Amino acid sequence: MSSHIITPASSRPSWRIAVAELAQETDSFSPLRAGISEFASYGLYRGAEILERMRGAGPIGGLLEVAAEAPRPLEFVPILRAWAGAGGAIEDATYGQLRAELLAGLRAAGPLDAVFLALHGAAASESEDDIEGDLLAAVRSVVGERVPIAVPLDHHANITRRMAANADWLVGHETQPHDTVATGRKTARLLFRQLSGAIRPSVAWRKIPLITPQDQFLTQAGPMKTWFDQAREFERDPRVLDVSPYPMQPWLDVPEGGWAVVVHTDQAPDLANDIARRMAELAWNLRDEFWRSERLGIPDAVRTAHAADQGLVILSDTGDSVYGGAPGDNVELLKELLRQNGPGLALVPVVDPQSVAAARAAGVAATITLDIGGKNDTAFSSPVRLTARVAALSQGVTLDIADRGVCDIGPTALLECGSVRIVLMAERSFAVNHPSLYWHLGIDPSDARMVVVKTASNFQFFARWRRALIRVDTPGTTQSNLAAFTWRKLPQPTYPLQPMSDVGFL
Repeated sequence: MSSHIITPASSRPSWRIAVAELAQETDSFSPLRAGISEFASYGLYRGAEILERMRGAGPIGGLLEVAAEAPRPLEFVPILRAWAGAGGAIEDATYGQLRAELLAGLRAAGPLDAVFLALHGAAASESEDDIEGDLLAAVRSVVGERVPIAVPLDHHANITRRMAANADWLVGHETQPHDTVATGRKTARLLFRQLSGAIRPSVAWRKIPLITPQDQFLTQAGPMKTWFDQAREFERDPRVLDVSPYPMQPWLDVPEGGWAVVVHTDQAPDLANDIARRMAELAWNLRDEFWRSERLGIPDAVRTAHAADQGLVILSDTGDSVYGGAPGDNVELLKELLRQNGPGLALVPVVDPQSVAAARAAGVAATITLDIGGKNDTAFSSPVRLTARVAALSQGVTLDIADRGVCDIGPTALLECGSVRIVLMAERSFAVNHPSLYWHLGIDPSDARMVVVKTASNFQFFARWRRALIRVDTPGTTQSNLAAFTWRKLPQPTYPLQPMSDVGFL
């Protein structure tokens, strides 16, 4: 591809910054495929609509928040915002369409001073294992070598050689649960400083031959807190601009898979290299701590929840984490809840469009017998047959969830089966782990004894009612038992899947 001739920033009164997002988190073991409808369900925006819709949401929202801090007026050139949450590999045709649209927008943009491109970092298509690397190489070929490319990333990204070679900034989230807006603010401020000539970034990075389960991914405690706190400590040095640890999400089977750390300093390459090495060594020394688990087996988890003090117990369905890419139709935990049928309401979401259609056909107040779930995740789950009353139906609502943007819940059906309330969803959406899923069907989560969340990390939406949290050792495409998967592409050796007597960091 031909490159634009870039006019130096100093010759224009304002900075022209292209703004785009193309993000999805891929679960290599999910049977799903992500098409254009998955991107559309979270808000697929183009042109000026991006700036209108993304205020206060995501990395682009962070950029917009700090725009007034730039030492020059900013002219944004919004091109594309495509975000699809997490799921199976992106369909090649969908990635090709979005990639072509982004590059065409950049070619048509004219002279640019910078590109602000929000990515996830762990996206793969049916035939491209490194979407971010491929995309950044293509963007670089369009805008040329002199235009800074700033990339806010999810910290569960997989850093690759092509990513590191083609981006000026690879800035990850500082917390889990994520604060995507904060990451956008940090990336934008660094970019503004670079454009003004106040800093000249040096970049170093290390690859760590390690994968771990999701159990220790929260940054408020444990070894992940130790690792991320050390990054913030290094940033106290004014020469250090950013230290981004990347504990790669553990269900990405790709040739360059594994943890990483990226360090940006101000004209201090030796310091960047030293910090990257020390951060990599710290993660490696803590590797066994990252494998600690407090998960309970399914029967024990349900019994423990029934025996807990009054208040809401969160049951984390770790194997079927929709936020990690799982289909959301694993019902192994639901089977045990139905079997024990203890006192107090239990709220359970299940993604099953066929069952939603059957409930809608039967109508409210009808009693129906259904085989629920286990239709996509057939490797780790099977359907459960139950007889239930259709308590409510919804065509779906569109929500604007704080910091996350637009969420289309889609058609749903509420089933009553003993003490269990099952919300059948026709579509995977961010609402699967949000109280709005229950509110919009007339259920107050504060009335429930327990709620199943199909995530291993994002429990914050039920925090106001939470009495206890139980991580349930469920099977599924996001399970913590990583040895249950057949790894075909991950580098060997990777700890702990293969024995390692020594370690070297790329």
